[in-house]
Amino acid sequence: MTWSEMEPLLEQACWDTLYMVGWSALIAVVGGLPLGVLLVLTDRGGVLQNMVVNKVVGQVVNVARSMPFIILMVALISFTRAIVGTTIGPEAAIVPLAIGAIPFYARLVETSVREVDGGLVEAVQSMGGSTWTVVRKVLLPESLPALISSATTTIVALIGYSAMAGTVGAGGLGDLAVRYGYLRFETKLMWITVAILAVVISIIQFAGDLAARGLSHRGRSSVAPRLVLLRGGASRAGKPAPVPERAASAEIETAEPTKVP
Repeated sequence: MTWSEMEPLLEQACWDTLYMVGWSALIAVVGGLPLGVLLVLTDRGGVLQNMVVNKVVGQVVNVARSMPFIILMVALISFTRAIVGTTIGPEAAIVPLAIGAIPFYARLVETSVREVDGGLVEAVQSMGGSTWTVVRKVLLPESLPALISSATTTIVALIGYSAMAGTVGAGGLGDLAVRYGYLRFETKLMWITVAILAVVISIIQFAGDLAARGLSHRGRSSVAPRLVLLRGGASRAGKPAPVPERAASAEIETAEPTKVP
């Protein structure tokens, strides 16, 4: 097979793979992020402690994660047909890809959010902050670098899942490698497909690591973000804002001595 024959096949397969992975990753983040936060909030000692809800949701996530993707695709054939009207093609593959990735990302989110300093949560609660305030002002901002890394890991996993989906008619690079590289013994095309997958994964991993490091450095170099949060909460509660130790010591040193008659 010549390059002129392989080029249109590779181009279409790349677009199909990006289409499947892009939409399924977006759905996984939208569905997995609140699910992971819910697991943290309802756990023992959480803001919304509810062990029944936590155990039920956790068990559902565990069962979904433990199911091999190829079996999940077969099990969801009827559901996929009801959603998109077909069981083949990139659109049909998005359904099992997203359903398989949501619990995967939810567990990664849970792990990332658990690393947030509990003292910040307690400080916001002591100032009358609601659960939504805790999530929006503390949990998500503080765990953002880890969440970016988790999303990167999920996208890389989805690329592998999409290659498996190609073996059952989903299209993409996996389908191209099987139909031409394996069944038709086009070894050259198969290795080109492998190289493209390796390059795409490397680019995504590099971009995700770069974004996570940038957010982490920015968080460390910001001027006392936690103190600003506490000051704002204290001001709204009608309490005097805490004075930093350096400022207090400077005021003491520069103050004039009181004259004693």
